[in-house]
Amino acid sequence: MSDALGHDGPAPSGGAFEFVGRRSELGLLLAAVRHPPAVVMVEGEGGIGKTRLLHEAGTVLAAEGRPVLTGVCHPLREPSPYGPVVDALRKAGPLLPAAEDLPPTAGALAPLLLDLADRLPPPPAPPDGPAARRHQTVQAVRSLLGALGPAVLIVDDLHWADDDTRELLLLLARDLPGQLSMVLAYRPEDLPGRMPVLGAAYRRPPGVSGTSIRLTPLSREDVQELATSAMGAHATAEIGGVLYDRSQGLPLVAEEDLLTLREQNTDPADRDLAGRLERADVPTGLREAVVERLNGLPKPGIAITSAAAVLAVPASEDLLARVTGMDTEQASEGLTAALRASLLQELAPGRYVFRHTLAQQVAYRHTPAPRRRHLHERAIAELRNQSPPPMVQIAHHTLAVGDREAWLRRAQEAADQATALGDTGTAAALLHQLLDQPHLADDVRSRAALALARIAYDRADHTTSAALLRRILGDPQLPTATRGEIRLGLALLLINHASDRAGFRDLAQAVDELADRPEQASRAMVALAVNERDGAARQSWAWIERAERTLRGSTDEAAHAAVRATRLTLLARDGSPELWQELERLPRRADDIEVLRQTVRGLFNAGACAFDNGDDHRARGLLTECRQLAEHLGLPLFVCYSRFSLVQLEWAAGRWSGMEEALDALGAEYPDLALSGFVQDRILGQLATVRGHFSKAIDHLKSAAADADDQPQVNDSLRIAAALATVRLAQDAPEDAFALAKAAVGTLRETDIWTRGVGLVAVAAQAALATGRREFAEQLADDVESGLVGREAPGARAELDIARGMLLQDTDASAAAEHFARAHRAWQEIGRPYETAEAAEHRGCALASAQPEASARDLAEAADTFRQLGATADATRCLRTLNGLGLERPAARGRRGYGGRLSPREREVAELLARGATNQDIAQSLFLSPRTVEKHVAHVLKKLDTTRRNVPTALRDADHSSDH
Repeated sequence: MSDALGHDGPAPSGGAFEFVGRRSELGLLLAAVRHPPAVVMVEGEGGIGKTRLLHEAGTVLAAEGRPVLTGVCHPLREPSPYGPVVDALRKAGPLLPAAEDLPPTAGALAPLLLDLADRLPPPPAPPDGPAARRHQTVQAVRSLLGALGPAVLIVDDLHWADDDTRELLLLLARDLPGQLSMVLAYRPEDLPGRMPVLGAAYRRPPGVSGTSIRLTPLSREDVQELATSAMGAHATAEIGGVLYDRSQGLPLVAEEDLLTLREQNTDPADRDLAGRLERADVPTGLREAVVERLNGLPKPGIAITSAAAVLAVPASEDLLARVTGMDTEQASEGLTAALRASLLQELAPGRYVFRHTLAQQVAYRHTPAPRRRHLHERAIAELRNQSPPPMVQIAHHTLAVGDREAWLRRAQEAADQATALGDTGTAAALLHQLLDQPHLADDVRSRAALALARIAYDRADHTTSAALLRRILGDPQLPTATRGEIRLGLALLLINHASDRAGFRDLAQAVDELADRPEQASRAMVALAVNERDGAARQSWAWIERAERTLRGSTDEAAHAAVRATRLTLLARDGSPELWQELERLPRRADDIEVLRQTVRGLFNAGACAFDNGDDHRARGLLTECRQLAEHLGLPLFVCYSRFSLVQLEWAAGRWSGMEEALDALGAEYPDLALSGFVQDRILGQLATVRGHFSKAIDHLKSAAADADDQPQVNDSLRIAAALATVRLAQDAPEDAFALAKAAVGTLRETDIWTRGVGLVAVAAQAALATGRREFAEQLADDVESGLVGREAPGARAELDIARGMLLQDTDASAAAEHFARAHRAWQEIGRPYETAEAAEHRGCALASAQPEASARDLAEAADTFRQLGATADATRCLRTLNGLGLERPAARGRRGYGGRLSPREREVAELLARGATNQDIAQSLFLSPRTVEKHVAHVLKKLDTTRRNVPTALRDADHSSDH
């Protein structure tokens, strides 16, 4: 077989044909990978020239000094996690920096790259669970590729990739190292089920370049150029025309005809060469060209090629000899003949395979059926003697001989072996093959379906996983209990990873299907209990009580632990005094890791709910304990959750300095976790609000709201709606603020969880009063007061006092001030300085007429606190209220001169500019007209001698010079 242009096989060498017809495509490919990060897709039918194009590109790039790593997918290979990518990385040895210069995460590849283990950092401890281990591997691959500089990763024949490899490449493509380019080649017609090449739809992220190249047949002119490269001046137009007609522009077929002419020692000067080629006994196409070469082999050569076609994977000379039954001398003669005929090639030292899969398929069909069966049987016998036996190959040969029952056993064994080795992609392909069999016994079908479902649960791409699980559930022969267990997994996947609340419908259906499996049914009930949307919160306790009844008599400690942790979560959510005794009973030591995982879950949920309810001191203790236990047990997800929640506590405590940097660092540490972006947006939105950057605040909060609305719990949605309403009030848009608050209050009423009103109740009452809807505010306060009876919710009670004070402010200022004072004391005890200052401001306004001195003290206290926190807009509002009430002496006559220094007002404007505020934001924050803001901005820029973009640096320089 030719090693040249046009076919998808090993890179050409020696007597390769000239590279023709693909220069434009080569230019596109090179242009893309020279501007990393980049993803290039190359597609085309078999024999169209994808591999040659990749080889030419790799040669050029290597000459430019770019590391090029190539991996190839095969239709039949033994289990090896991420095989093609790992094969490519094995070639990176000479390119690696010293181990100490590699990211520590790259050490996770040491078990897969044994030859390079001494060049990698020490392997980190494997995390708990398949999903976490897969994440660790993805990060390790990314780290290693990122350390190679402007590298190019090429993966050929991706249509044969297993699901794990597809997923790895998908995750890499979504988050490429800055200097990496990735080139993927495949046949679209051979993709399983016409699925996307990476298993899920892929769009290049912002900042990632690339292109898609589809190779089409060569033109008549290209084929003529190909003939000339092989025959020189003897390649007449007539010969080129015959070659084109026979190949229809498929390079592989045209090359085979040219090679056949050469190997038949045809005189190129023969004037009738074109006619002889046209009349040749070989019909048009590759099959005939391969068959002609096979027929020209000696008997040992035919035997070796038949054995190689049956084995279908690279094989040693010894294995080929034993499968054929020939002695060493005969086998060597046959192998030599097959190599000389360009049918086989030496892929690796001592390993031989067909140069192209199409040729292998032709040779396989050319072997008589009885001979094929005999060779498959010999292959089974020989492969069983290997250690460990290659079960995937054995299963393949067992099916080929027609022994279905034996194949069912072998395929299950092969899937188990692949799973044990971590190659769930190969396992999934085998399990699919099993489930496609008609009349499969229930136990076999159940086992295969459950094994495939477990693989799907652990995949990173939830869209692909959900589609796979739906396909499994579509099997009408699936036993009911098995269907329920798989549906449970699908539902949890949809809820936890896809944020799709439709999963709750599947959960309810799974409960009925799992009637005979109480432990699994209880898992569904536990998940249903935490749903607070669409009125489901009112059923939470009913689901937990049903789960407890379902588990009576069960000895499954993990199932009991899950129910216990969920009961604790509901107690914490409701502010029940029973919570603290239940927390003490949580086991901190156990032999079952799942029991301890549920303890971690319970601690986290209790801590998060304590924060929501305004019990910050207890929340900090619980979340800290959660983090420590999660780190000890190796539960990275809960480590991440608790760390983000502790950052939120820092926000509430008023420790805002460095908050953006802390959030960025956490987000970079957990880039694949949706929670990180959501929490960042929410806190950054709140920071922007108090700093007066209202347009930026709205952008952040709306982004966070989109994620929060998909969650089964409502607390984040309520908190974000309250924050958005606060911004709209500050922008003097009370109707908009009320619309936001009203919708959130409706959600609060629907759940009947009034402890969740922190942050919402006060702003809803304020917006209602500002728009003349007093009855709404009164009803809200009454509902909250009734809903908090018997509940421990200091934050919600402080919110209620603020709302009551607002309602009384116009009719009974003294009573209103007392409500505000109670809220002030409550927030001080909770430890939230911003809310404490807000309460002081409210009390100061209420006392303005009756107790002006006390009013001035409260307003000054609030202004000082706001200023210390960095809440510029709030501090300005307090000072403006003081001036408006006449509680502050007017400044002495005459304007103080500041020379080249910033005045206090200009300083406020400069600080807002430094934080990215627009002129409109500054006007709203400082209660100034747009024209006045323009003047202040102009003065600031002139005094600092800078541009708007460089205000932060200029302001720091000015501060530094004044310090000296």
